[in-house]
Formats: sequence, C-alpha cells, structure tokens
Amino acid sequence: MIFNTLYEIVKHSIEKFADRIAFSMIGGEDVSYKEVGERVEKVQDMLLNAGVGAGDKVVILSSSMPNWGVSYFAVTSAGMVAVPILPDFTGAELDLIIEHSEAKAILVSDKLYTKLSKATVEKMNIVIRTKGLNIISQRVEERAEAKVPQPEDLAVIIYTSGTTSKPKGVMLTHYNIAAQTTIIPPLFDYNQDDVLLSILPLAHTYECTLGMIYPFSRGAHIHYLDRPPTASALMPALAAVRPTVIASVPLIMEKIYRGKVLPTFQKKAILRKLYSWDWSRKFLHKVAGKQLKELFGGRMRFFAIGGAKFDSEAERFLLEAGFPYGIGYGLTETAPLVAGAVTSMVRIGSTGPALPDVQIRLDNVNPETQQGEIVVKTPCCMQGYYKNEAATKEAFTEDGWFRTGDLGYIAEDGWIFIKGRLKNMIVGPSGENIYPEDIEEVLNSNRFVAESVVTEEDGKLIALVHFDTTALEEAYDEFKHKVATNAEQVQLKMEEIKREVLEYVNSKVNRFSKITKVIDNEGEFEKTPTKKIRRYNLGKNKNNGGENASNK
Repeated sequence: MIFNTLYEIVKHSIEKFADRIAFSMIGGEDVSYKEVGERVEKVQDMLLNAGVGAGDKVVILSSSMPNWGVSYFAVTSAGMVAVPILPDFTGAELDLIIEHSEAKAILVSDKLYTKLSKATVEKMNIVIRTKGLNIISQRVEERAEAKVPQPEDLAVIIYTSGTTSKPKGVMLTHYNIAAQTTIIPPLFDYNQDDVLLSILPLAHTYECTLGMIYPFSRGAHIHYLDRPPTASALMPALAAVRPTVIASVPLIMEKIYRGKVLPTFQKKAILRKLYSWDWSRKFLHKVAGKQLKELFGGRMRFFAIGGAKFDSEAERFLLEAGFPYGIGYGLTETAPLVAGAVTSMVRIGSTGPALPDVQIRLDNVNPETQQGEIVVKTPCCMQGYYKNEAATKEAFTEDGWFRTGDLGYIAEDGWIFIKGRLKNMIVGPSGENIYPEDIEEVLNSNRFVAESVVTEEDGKLIALVHFDTTALEEAYDEFKHKVATNAEQVQLKMEEIKREVLEYVNSKVNRFSKITKVIDNEGEFEKTPTKKIRRYNLGKNKNNGGENASNK
C-alpha cells in the first residue's frame, strides 16, 4: 500500500492490525494497535484543549517507550508539527532549541523533565508526561482545531546533533517521511510477523523511520529497552525478545567483533596462523557466525547497519559468517535512506546502489581520483532548515540537488563507495586529498586501539587514540597490576606501545597519509546518538556538515 502522509499510516495500521501488539516495554506493558489509536486520541484531546492546533509545534523529549510513538503519531496525524529532540542535549541547548522551534507544548519523560528550565516550562501552553500521559502543567484553557494533514504539509522539525557545534532544524513534510515506506521495500520489507528490538534513540531519523514508522505501517511488533544497549542490558533483551529485525549503528557489531570474535582467533599460535589464510578464516567465521545468530536469539533475518562508517574487517566477518546484515546510507535531511544493500548485494566498503526513485551523482569530481561530493535527488528530501535560509541555500546545488557533504565515487554499476566527510578531508603538502576516516580504520584495526581521530597540527598528521585497556592488561602485567607498579615504568611501556601503533599504521597507509605522532586520549571520545565521534572540538580539523542518518 502506498502512503502519502503519516495520518494515512496511522489510520491504516490501527484499523488493519487492531488486535495485534504494536509496542512493548521489555519487562513492562504491551500496547496493541487499537490501544495506540485510543492513546493518540487522548493526547490530541489534551493538546487541542490547551490551544495547540494544526501547524503548531510540539516538542517530544522522551526516552524510548511505547508512548514515544503514541506522542509522535498524535501530533503529526492532527496536523501539528512534531519536534523530536535527542535526549543528550544539555539543559541550555534544550532551552535554545525549544525557543527556536516556537513550540507551544512539550511531551516529556520524567528524567528529561528535570533538564528543562522553569522559564521554558512556564512558556508552554501544556506540558504532558509521556509515561502516564497525564498533564504536568497547563497554562492555556481554550480549544484549538486539528486538521487532516496533506502530503506537502510540514510534519516534523528535527534538530540534528550531528558532529557540529550548532544544530539545525531539518524540516520534513508528511510525504518526505511517508515516501520512505515506498522506496525501501524493494530493498527490504517488514511484515506483521516481524519482531523488532529498538536500541537507538527514537528522536533520530534513522530509528524513527526504520525502527518505528516503517514497521508500524506493516503491523510489526516493536520492543523497547529502558536503558542504554550495553552488553549487560542487550544480552538478556536479545534472549527475551528473540528479534527478527534490529536497526543498529556500526559500533555495536564492531565491539562484538573486536571484543569477542577476534580475540578468540588470536589467543593461540595455531589459530592465528589459520586465521591468516583465506580458506580457513572463512571457515572460522562461518562457525562464529552460527554462534552469533544464536546469541541474537536465533530468528534474526535483518540486521540493519547505518549511522556511521562501518569497519571493513568487521563487515568482512559478517559477510563470511553468513550473518543477515544490510548497509544503509542516508541523512536526516533525506528522511533518511537514499541507498542500501542487503544479503547477496553487499560489497565490503560500499553502501550499495541508490534506492528506487532516488538519483545520486557526483559534483566537483577530481579527474585523477574520480571522487566528488555525493549529491542526491529524492522525494524524501527536506524542505530546508527551519528559519535558516542561508544554510538551506548552501545545502542545495543550483539545479536543486541536496549536497550530502560526503566524498565518494560511484562504480559503473551504481554501487556507491564513500571516502569520508568533505569537511574532514585534509589537503596534503603537495595537494593530496587525505581522508582521516581511512587512516582511522587502519588505526582501529590495531589490537590496542579502541577508537581514534586523525587530525592536523602544524601541517602534520597526528592521531588521538583511546587505548583498549582490556587488551593492554591482557598483554602486559604492568597494566594489570598498575596500582602496585611504578608509574614511570607504565609510562615507558605506553611510549613503547605508541611507537608500535605508529609503525603499524604507517606501514599500511600511503606516504602522504603517514602520521607523525600518537597522543593518548584518556577516556572515550564524545559521540552523537549514532555513535559517531564529535570531531568539531578535536584539533584544527572542524566538521560543520549535516547529520548522517545511515552508513557513511
């Protein structure tokens, strides 16, 4: 069925799948599609009675739960404009975003309510608690009017966290979002027997579209965690839910590969030797793949990966293991997907070809490398950035194609390969294009490196590295017993490890991508909700691009 608005999706699913479970909280309530409809009407009634009507902005600031979807559908299907905000903004940022959005109401979860200032709350016509859908405060007592939204009507404004210091409000229409349920099915389609485990923030377009709106349109059953998807929380959830579909970011699978799979094959000399040969490595991966499928509950038919660049070694493992994964590429501004590949389509390092009705080309192509900026034309592209005409104009080419800010090349058969962010690219001393992401992938393949950022300092490349403490402790007694060990000896060992990492990466990259220094970054890097490192405050290499919603 073809949908043109979120209203049509809600109406269709509530009627067709009334008795089926739509949303569940793990260890908590189950909410049927019929109950979703009843709660949607309740929320709409509260908003309308507080003078919030069609065209008005309503903030959704909540952790993942069944009533997040209820709130989103209540707002958008009444012709109001939803403003979903990611939970990791600071209180000051929340106040600025809410003021900029001109919101008249807020739907908020208990913990996040404490981040709102008194001044912001007092400006709202109404503030509603998402957990129980009860009124926290109400300032206006007058009835507003709802309306059935049209495809061209504004549905949401999404303030991206991105890797930038100044968030922008992405304006998506009903048709922009609803069209995703038409262009994605040829790649992968949900059905009413699918069981999803939602592990990403719903305010992010990737999870909102692929993890809620699209499966809701097909009658699927979605489960929510009440905590971050750490290993201790995720393992019991996988056993309880036994999902058929998960939308994930690369970091989760990369951690499984580097933390669980790879160490198994590195412990003994005979295994290391076998792992170095193609035929035996593929066999070992196949065995590990069977165990991984069981770990995920034994029913997984689609593990969607997007939100950031996927490490090629981890992807090779999934491919050779026969694990049912897919790669997606897109941005918040494109609602999100524009390209993707699943099962037999996947090629290591590629995001796959453009989806149906999506056109992709390269602009400003380098004749030597055949790489250029990826620009797209899609029915899902945003109207622009809210109250920011200058940024909107800059985001489009003269002929109306959206500038992704990503550099890449397109194979003759249409498969897209992305090199990195345009504003991350470093120009070498002889004019060479240097992509930090490529060097970081090599760095991160070192056994001692958990994550890294390559940047430029005084014309030279340096690597900020967060070291893997577990790997260090397993390899060296100095770290395992560092409390009882002379601090100076530990420092000397760290300098030795830095030199080893420096030699390791420089032996694997081209001459103008060699790094000159490794700097120990204590603790993990600050990240976006899709686990991309926030680069704008690291070194001189600033990134002011859009927020990618899928694999880059």
